[in-house]
Amino acid sequence: MSTAILTGQPVPGSSIEADLRSLGFDVRIASDAAAAGALLAEVPAGQRVAVVDARFVGHEHALRLGLTDPRFPLAAIPGAVTAQPAARRALALAMDRATAGGNTAASEPATTGGTEPAAPEAVTGDAPEAVSGEAPAPVGTLLTGALADRVAAALSADGSDPHRPDLGSLVATVPDDPQTRNEARQAVAAVDDEAVRLKSAVKARDGFFTTYCISPYSRYIARWCARRGLTPNQVTTASLVTALIAAACAATGTRPGFVAAGVLLLASFVLDCTDGQLARYSLQYSTLGAWLDATFDRAKEYAYYAGLALGAARGGDDVWALALGAMVLQTCRHVVDFSFNEANHDATANTSPTAALSGRLDSVGWTVWVRRMIVLPIGERWAMIAVLTALTTPRITFYALLIGCSFAATYTTAGRVLRSLTRKARRTDRAARALADLADSGPLAERLAGALKPVARRPPGFTAPAVALLGGTAVTATAALTGFGGPWPVLAALLYVLTSALAVARPLKGPLDWLVPPFLRAAEYGTVLALAAGAGVNGALPAAYGLVAAVAYHHYDTVYRIRGDAGAPPPWLVRATGGHEGRTLAVVVLAALLTASQFAVALTVLAVAVALLVLLESIRFWVTAHRGGAPAVHDEGEPA
Repeated sequence: MSTAILTGQPVPGSSIEADLRSLGFDVRIASDAAAAGALLAEVPAGQRVAVVDARFVGHEHALRLGLTDPRFPLAAIPGAVTAQPAARRALALAMDRATAGGNTAASEPATTGGTEPAAPEAVTGDAPEAVSGEAPAPVGTLLTGALADRVAAALSADGSDPHRPDLGSLVATVPDDPQTRNEARQAVAAVDDEAVRLKSAVKARDGFFTTYCISPYSRYIARWCARRGLTPNQVTTASLVTALIAAACAATGTRPGFVAAGVLLLASFVLDCTDGQLARYSLQYSTLGAWLDATFDRAKEYAYYAGLALGAARGGDDVWALALGAMVLQTCRHVVDFSFNEANHDATANTSPTAALSGRLDSVGWTVWVRRMIVLPIGERWAMIAVLTALTTPRITFYALLIGCSFAATYTTAGRVLRSLTRKARRTDRAARALADLADSGPLAERLAGALKPVARRPPGFTAPAVALLGGTAVTATAALTGFGGPWPVLAALLYVLTSALAVARPLKGPLDWLVPPFLRAAEYGTVLALAAGAGVNGALPAAYGLVAAVAYHHYDTVYRIRGDAGAPPPWLVRATGGHEGRTLAVVVLAALLTASQFAVALTVLAVAVALLVLLESIRFWVTAHRGGAPAVHDEGEPA
């Protein structure tokens, strides 16, 4: 239970008490500022607490946005301020400072000397400048205004600036006379609180298919779920189960099964949109929820690929290589997105002519949708897969998917390379660490990198991606073009270990160093695909699919940890899984030493071992973070 401290008796006709209780607050009333401070001290340390002006007039959703969002330790709107347990001490200090200098009535504007009372503050769609509040008062200045606003100003002055949500057309104000109170109530009545809430539940930036074919009705499903007490995590799980049933239908290999699979895949996507909209509608954000949403998206898509491959096999068509190729391509696309974003997350002077051109194109309405559709985001991609599954064959579906994703990958990667070459930005140490974590270097590469540091200082800045591409191309091409079981892939894998170490021997701060992780991912995944295809025995490609899926999960999990400011996976896990170069070398050596049938079994064992290690550690980490009160997040993510 959260606690709200009202600074005085509500004015007649006010709904503030009822609104706060409907938001889950236990309401207490303070007679003056000193009583408010005493009530604040009485609230248990593990509870959220809010200080609200008794004269507050505004929409309930304005209070919800300002006082219940779990992502921010401190938040404020005009007439109200709140703190989560981690920020209670800052709130208490601000309260002491705001009430210093006299036992002023809690709901009365404070004055200094003969000055007039401070004007009421308000936030509406017509006055967006009030969202950010006034500039922090200098230290030692007696703060004026209603108590809640004085506390918020004191927080800002102390360097703990509270989050101030964008209220848009919602009203939040503290009128100080009957006339302005009536005007404020009329402004509240003029805006449909629920309509604003429903609109804000939809992601601001999304693909064309999602925006026009899913969100117009999925938002109402989200509201239906909220009113029945369902959580976003439950809807996320329902989306996963629906997608797994779709994959099972595709695995039947029959036309009715393919039709059902397409319909269920679209239903799964509707639920996938609904869980995020439910989180935004009810402000139910959490670290665990963000991880489940991102992880299950990948699990659903790749499980569906496997279902299509199984269904095709029932009809006598082996498309496992296409399924694995689609997963490799899609994962590498995501790694490009993640690496580029992390490299430029906090870069200084982060501008380029290419980015300026992109901004100018965004001013032309239709180009925005065309560019979003070109990259084949998840909505367009799943719609295409669902329709092709129902109407054609798995082989045609994978051909279309590979062609579409290849074009999208070329378009986005080329644009980002141009931005990087023309951007005058200095990468930070944090960005370099993130890229090193995404590289997933194991013991072999790390030890060689330490020895190669003196050599790595001299070459030009593009050396890291160049040598990563050289080594990756060598091992993948050798595995694909030489006969299965020969010695040449082993020699190429040893070269790959060397070039991988050289690529990470110095901090990845060059303009194109963000390409190193995707090059390494393509090399590892491509080598496994080439060797499994070359084995030419039943079970080799499905086993390779399982191994790449397990390793890809490990790499996605690394991304989600970095995005959550939790750092990379523990070193023991990277050592236990061998790192990318260790796994690549191990697979190549197994192919050289074993028969094709034995190689298929070895891939299966390796896939199971890696999956168990990464899954158990990942689940342990995220569940522990959730139970430990890690800051709630809601990652809007990439549309692709």
